[in-house]
Amino acid sequence: MFAFKKLTLFVLLSISLSAVSGRPVYKRIAQVISESTQQWEKACTAAGGGQQCNPISVTAFSTLLAAAGPCEQQDSADAMINLAKQLNNDADMIKFAQIFAQQPRNTPNALAVPYCQQAPKNSELNGLFQCQFQGANQQSFVGGLQVGAAGTIPFGMTSPLSPAGSCPANPSGPIADGTQLVALTQDPGLGNVQNGGGNNNDSPSASASVAPVASESATPSSTAPDTSAPSPTPTDSMSCEDPDDDSDNDNYDDGNDNGNDNDDDDTLSSEVPEATPTPSESLAPSASVTPTPTVSDSTPVTPSATPSAPASGDFRLKNGQDAQTLNAKFAALTPDTTCNDGDQACVDGGFAQCISGKFVVQACSGGLTCVALPLVNKAGTSIACTTQADALARIAATGAQGGLTGN
Repeated sequence: MFAFKKLTLFVLLSISLSAVSGRPVYKRIAQVISESTQQWEKACTAAGGGQQCNPISVTAFSTLLAAAGPCEQQDSADAMINLAKQLNNDADMIKFAQIFAQQPRNTPNALAVPYCQQAPKNSELNGLFQCQFQGANQQSFVGGLQVGAAGTIPFGMTSPLSPAGSCPANPSGPIADGTQLVALTQDPGLGNVQNGGGNNNDSPSASASVAPVASESATPSSTAPDTSAPSPTPTDSMSCEDPDDDSDNDNYDDGNDNGNDNDDDDTLSSEVPEATPTPSESLAPSASVTPTPTVSDSTPVTPSATPSAPASGDFRLKNGQDAQTLNAKFAALTPDTTCNDGDQACVDGGFAQCISGKFVVQACSGGLTCVALPLVNKAGTSIACTTQADALARIAATGAQGGLTGN
């Protein structure tokens, strides 16, 4: 009788586990998005793009987040090529832009990501579309779309992809989850492009030699990073600055690269090209913001694109005090704090951007922490990952008293 009860219990437990295991399991597939444009940004810097490179790079890699529209990635690739054409039609910039246009996007539920259904502005992107990650269901797309529905077939094609999940740069199929296409190949696969992707632009191909044109380069926004001055202590810059900042003599500006993404949240991080700093070179971007005095302590501060200096030009003390005000506000924020989309802040020591009303936090790497810092040669502040000692030194150099928060 006891053996019968044990057998019955075992059968019931097996049925229960079977029922649970039969339910579909949806896994988010993400990546370190900043790596997708790192090679392009290095090529841009080498080509003389200067302060224009990083803003376009940051805007571009943020289009790989799950919340981006189906054509935003292509639009950014167009902006990358527009700048390349202004820089003597730089071949490396164009090549890396073509590869970026094919980088898989994050998927929130392990479904394939729909394709853009409009032509690019530059003919160099004709017939290019993103690969998919291997872990995604190639027969079902985000939004409940099945293969054959609008958005499930790349623009200019009339039948589903074969093999599914492939792209011209990787025609054998999808790529491993979280992988960067640019790490797998330096060939954008133009020889694999099918006819029919067309557009209305008569721009030359990437290999053609033409005079530079000044067409439709992206205009840096308030979240557009700038390159400024070197730092004696490498720091991790993860946000964006007003491109007009000319702080060439900033002895405290920020440095190297960012940390990894995780399996829980989309992350936004600004990768900085590796370089040997010199007294007049820039190592990293930072985020130009100004505090909003009327905002409550529990509300994040929205970056301002054009901070203006006091008439006297003596803005350094105010910059230090403004940085302290921001750090005090940031200390009260959590990932669940209500925010406005696009807001940037430091939350729990990491760089945070507001997406869909909630902060998405990217942890700083290498033991660094996210703080608001004063600019040196113009009015405003920056948000960057750095060491505690470096942050204290920057603020103290302005004459502001009271450490990071002024308390």
